[in-house]
Formats: sequence, structure tokens, C-alpha cells
Amino acid sequence: MYRKKVLRQLEFVDFYMPFSGKLNAENRWVKLAEIIPWELAEEIYADAFCDDFGAPALPARLALGALLIKEREGLTDRGTVETIQENPYMQFFIGLQEFTEERAFDPSLMVEFRKRFGEAGLARISEAVALAQAGVKPHEQASNEKRPDDRSSDNDSSSDTSTCSTPTCNESLTSSSSTAESNTDATTDYTNTDNNIDTSNQGKLIMDATCAPADIRYPTDVSLLNEARQKTDEIIDVLHAPLVGKSRRPRTYRKTAAREFKAFILRKKPRRNVIRKAIRKQLGYLRRNLDHIEKLLQNAGAASLMELSRRLYKSLLVCHEVFRQQQQMVDTKLQRVDDRIVSLSQPHVRPIKRGKAGRNTEFGAKLSVSVVDGFSFLDHLRWDSFNESCDFIGQVETYRKRFGY
Repeated sequence: MYRKKVLRQLEFVDFYMPFSGKLNAENRWVKLAEIIPWELAEEIYADAFCDDFGAPALPARLALGALLIKEREGLTDRGTVETIQENPYMQFFIGLQEFTEERAFDPSLMVEFRKRFGEAGLARISEAVALAQAGVKPHEQASNEKRPDDRSSDNDSSSDTSTCSTPTCNESLTSSSSTAESNTDATTDYTNTDNNIDTSNQGKLIMDATCAPADIRYPTDVSLLNEARQKTDEIIDVLHAPLVGKSRRPRTYRKTAAREFKAFILRKKPRRNVIRKAIRKQLGYLRRNLDHIEKLLQNAGAASLMELSRRLYKSLLVCHEVFRQQQQMVDTKLQRVDDRIVSLSQPHVRPIKRGKAGRNTEFGAKLSVSVVDGFSFLDHLRWDSFNESCDFIGQVETYRKRFGY
């Protein structure tokens, strides 16, 4: 349940400080608090709750403020709470009435804050901040979206650049007089040649595609299989726990597998045949573990899947898929596979080919960004690689809807 609050920007005289202190109006957190659309954040945050069920949640300003502090300072969830506990300006920023030495919330709630706002909600807030700083008022933006001379209809999905705004991505762009080169960085000056439509144009739109690297260990096939083997060993221990003293634990050769993996990683530059041999060995150990898990699940005396934690159950599903992908690459003697998993803890991360010197491949989300007067708008984000040229028309049309020209 969430109780909506009447939002009122705190004044410096209202925020109580110990030892008769007061806030500095030039502090960065005080200035940032003035430009954040807290009312919009309250509206988005409240949609994630029932009106009359559950315990009251923490305020939207506290949730959004904590997320902004974490990202701007590059902190962990626990570090964010500790920093807010020590800093009166941050406590003012998240909407507290006075300085307190107690924790404002538990660090585990940071996960819930991210879920409640969601990717779409944070994008709306970010766009509102950028448009406000650019001098575009919300009512002006809404009127621009309903202009009678706008080429896009009410059912047009061109503002959503997550999909191609044309029937096919290979369709020629000659219907518009604006053009762009076939690289990832384009600067657009939109001009309409139709005499019946307002031909005024202003500003500059820069479009670019890049990759946001994820915080994962650089993946190799052997290390990934070794980690999957360790996870399945842990799952076997949980499933076999009720049978301790009644039957022997399935033999997994964990010490032998660990010794062989250590011998492999100590090689400075292993040859291709050595790598293939190490992959086959780790695949064999992983296959044996997965077979033991299937047999334990069929044993009435062993533990069931319900005894596994969410983390272990997710790891089991990921290990099955990793084994399938790696076995497919070994059988076909290829180095690629669709939707390749490169991290057991973050199976959604995908390799993104960049083609840059020294960093041919990066691991993370690919995003398409449009920059206007120094403000960046995130138009398209996907974990799978995509062709950013499909976003060209959609980003131009979105620019017109945002600014009216």
C-alpha cells in the first residue's frame, strides 16, 4: 500500500540541523533537488502499489533520491545507506525533515526501489528533467504531440524506437530529405519539403549507439564450465542432504576437476588443442553432475526442487543451458551460438561486437542515444545486439514530438 503525500519542497529554514547549523544553498544536492520532478516520481511510484492493501511504503522522494545518490556516487546499496546516514545534504535531498544519525532505510530495499520505478518510469523522469532544463514545458510538449500537421497518427509507434519505425529495416529513407551516413554516429538537421506542413526546423540532433559494459569477469568457456560444475556440486549437496547416512553421495570427482582446471589456467598461452581438451573434460564433469541431479530428483528419499533456494534453482536452469550451448559448439566446431551465456550470475548479459582496437568485444547492454543541447535521451536499450540504423526515423520523429520542430 502507498499513501500519497502532499509534496512540498523543503526550505533551508525548515530542515533542522544540530548545533544550530544550516544548509548551503549552493550545495550540489540542494540544486539538484530543485530540478527533479518529484510529483511525476510520486505518480509513477504509486502505480506499483495497491490502494488499500499492505503496509505503507516509504515515500517516493526517498526511493528516487536514494537511487540517484547511488548512481551519481558509484556506491553499493549498503554504501548508499551509510553515506546518506552521514551526510545532511543527502538527507535533505531524499526528503527528510531533519538530520538523523539513524539509517533512513534498510539496504535491501534498494532492490525494491529499482523494481517499483522500472526502466520506463526512470526514463520518463530523466526525460522530464532534460526537457525542463531545455525550456520545454510539459503542456507545450503535449500540444506538440497532437499537432494536426504531424505526419505520425495516434496509432503510430514511431516514438518507440525499440522497434523499427519502417515496414522493413532495409527500406530506403529517401522519403525524407534528411539523410545520415551508415555509421553509428549521425547528426541530423530535420527538414520537411512538403508545402502543406510547417517547414521550420531548429536545433541539432546527434544520434549514437554504444555499449554499457556490465560488471562481470571476462568469460572463457573453460572458466564458465568450471563455475557451472561448482554450482551443480552445491545443488547435489542440498538434494542429497536427507540421504546422508543412508546412501553414499554421488561421485562427482570435484577434486580431480578442480585440479585439472587449476593446471589449465596456469598455462600462459594454451594452444587451441589444449583448450578444446580442457573444455571436453569440464563438459564431462558437468554432464555427470546434471545426470546425478536428475536421479536425485527421481529418488523419493532425496530433497525436492522446493528445497533449493531461488538462487540455486536459477543456477540449475542456467547450468543446463550453458551445457547445451557449449556442447553444441563442441559438436559443430564453431565459436558462436545464439543467445550465448557469458555469466552464470547475470545470464541476460550478451557479447556485443564493437570492432575497436584492443576491445573487439564488450559484454553488456547495447543502447541507442540521442543528444540535444548536451542532454542525452535513451531511446533504445537491449541486451541483444541490434542494428541501430532502424532507430533513425523513430529518433527524428521523437525529437519533433519533444520539441515541436
